[in-house]
Amino acid sequence: MQLSIIILNYNVRYFLEQCVLSVERALNNIDGEIIVVDNNSSDDSCVMMKQRFPNIKLIENKENLGFPKGNNIGVSQAKGEYICILNPDTVVAEDTFAKVLAFAKKQKDLGIIGVKLIDGTGNFLPESKRGIPTPFVAFTKITGLYKIFPKAFGKYYAHHLLENETGKVEILVGAFMLMERDLYNEIGGFDENCFMYSDDVDLSYMALQKGKSNFYFHETSVIHYKGESTIKDLTYMKRSQDAMNFFYKKHFRASFLFSLFMKIGIVFFSLVKMFRGKPKPKSSPDNYILISDDKKLKEKLENQFKKPVKLQNLPQTFSKNVAAEIIFDQNHLDFRSIIEAFEANKKNGFTFKIIPKSADFMIGSNSSSDRGEVIKMLIN
Repeated sequence: MQLSIIILNYNVRYFLEQCVLSVERALNNIDGEIIVVDNNSSDDSCVMMKQRFPNIKLIENKENLGFPKGNNIGVSQAKGEYICILNPDTVVAEDTFAKVLAFAKKQKDLGIIGVKLIDGTGNFLPESKRGIPTPFVAFTKITGLYKIFPKAFGKYYAHHLLENETGKVEILVGAFMLMERDLYNEIGGFDENCFMYSDDVDLSYMALQKGKSNFYFHETSVIHYKGESTIKDLTYMKRSQDAMNFFYKKHFRASFLFSLFMKIGIVFFSLVKMFRGKPKPKSSPDNYILISDDKKLKEKLENQFKKPVKLQNLPQTFSKNVAAEIIFDQNHLDFRSIIEAFEANKKNGFTFKIIPKSADFMIGSNSSSDRGEVIKMLIN
């Protein structure tokens, strides 16, 4: 078998359904398998999987075992030459795995491959490519110095590579990590003692320690909706500090310098939050555009939103004159076309939603700082 996709799920039933739909399409011409590991979700994730995807391997843990152990359990049952660790709040294009595997086979001393990740508004996620977070590099990130002086302080987000440039990087993000299964096992998989936020850093670094090269691959884009881990509050900051302390103690030594930098950074972060004020409340769009040929779906959405919905085919770009929410009917479009439309229309004042095939919900995100949200559709 060529490829095993490992998806670790915890209480994101609707995101999981959309993710698996996209992965199934992307494995059409690949000898591959999907393994979903559920960390004792309290929603109906497992019920959904058994009903909608009865032929996909589902591992039901009896407790929340965390990200490292959950993924290790999935990989232990994988049969593929390559494995891909994939978050359930992602959407891949139909040609994503074919492109990445073709690139992987050309490399010598292959470590881990990551891809171009975009958020729910079509904007590039800089965590797609990173450098080793030394104490000073972590400080430049947490204080925002990398934004002010990217050439001087841009190592955290591997500014030596542009977002549309493939090349070697040091650290990749756990939302999408493809590598040979033998290397994963040689490393020992994810360290089950890792704190949240350091597991992908640790795995990437261990691949480098084995003399391998990690790569950022820009020729395919994957949507990664933001979850709890991207909500930047003081809890997030303290967890990040714990995670990096774990990483330094394991691979280097306890760093007084890092602790000092992090404390300064947290104070700086708190002051910025204080002066920035509260986020603006969300408002409903004035205009809706449905990319579909389904007139009944159009009427259904008009009934739900109590506003007109314009029905049209997919252009390369939309008119910038009218702000609107663009709803993509995945019964009508493939995932690649939807992802390309996200990127082509980013920063034009639009918001995006996707209705997955044969689903009664839509998923989207209204800003780059929002979590992905699920909107249940009314049943007429």
